[in-house]
Amino acid sequence: MSAGTRARETLVARIHALRRERHAVILAHNYQLGEVQEIADHVGDSLELSRQAAAADAEVIVFCGVHFMAETAAILAPRKTVLLPAPHADCPMARMVDAESLRRMKREHPGAAVVCYVNTTAEVKAECDVCCTSANAVQIVSRIPAGREILFVPDQYLGAHVARQAGRPLILWPGYCPTHARILPRHIRERREQFPDAEVIVHPECRPEVTALADAVLSTGGMCRYVRTSKAPAIIVGTEIGMIHRLRREAPEKRYIAATEQAICPNMKQITLDEVLWALESLEARITVPAPIRERALAAVERMVEVMA
Repeated sequence: MSAGTRARETLVARIHALRRERHAVILAHNYQLGEVQEIADHVGDSLELSRQAAAADAEVIVFCGVHFMAETAAILAPRKTVLLPAPHADCPMARMVDAESLRRMKREHPGAAVVCYVNTTAEVKAECDVCCTSANAVQIVSRIPAGREILFVPDQYLGAHVARQAGRPLILWPGYCPTHARILPRHIRERREQFPDAEVIVHPECRPEVTALADAVLSTGGMCRYVRTSKAPAIIVGTEIGMIHRLRREAPEKRYIAATEQAICPNMKQITLDEVLWALESLEARITVPAPIRERALAAVERMVEVMA
């Protein structure tokens, strides 16, 4: 056994010991480093993990993701200690909309329903009628009475996909995910030429020109279900490359090819095993949401959960 392997095993053993001592649960997003996914109690998308946080019989939640995800967990589990191991891990798209700008748009469209992607800050969620995820956005929008204007924030590409699928006009905020925006149509076409027996799955945060070339447009949870039933021997994956580690666990017999190696979220990659250990040792960085904002944001999240039930 190499010195590096022994050091890693010691680090992992210390994490597990502290997790028990702190009565903690470790949650990891699908885009996290493989080493972090491997030591997590649960791996999934942001909302799935937040619901795990709320339901978990734990005092401490170590959320391996970005800031809005830990914040959503704090909204749903206010009595628990929610930790973000990399305090500066943020989501650029979530910062593309702020509460004051959204309030101005609401004044320009009085009576409009405001649907916000879960990839938003608590302050923005507090200004919205209902939240959505990439998995249920079409269902959420379809439930809004016909004829009512709908503001959709902040992802213009997810919003365009939802508008097409739901057959509803949406007023779109000009936000986007920089990581998914790096995936271009030429990447998909080149991969199809290289791997003609492969199917293409992409995330709805991708550009419309990219989703138009895919065999399936899916949330990360949808991707997990898809690969378990697909007959294709290979899958071209159009999302953040950390997803490939998760898909290999779901259906290890298949080959997975990143649409482009450029689809890396540097914020998601800030958390390593060292940061997880630091969070458990120091009980930092704690993520909290002020009660007035939390109560209003919770209402938007709960309306989404009611639709999902």
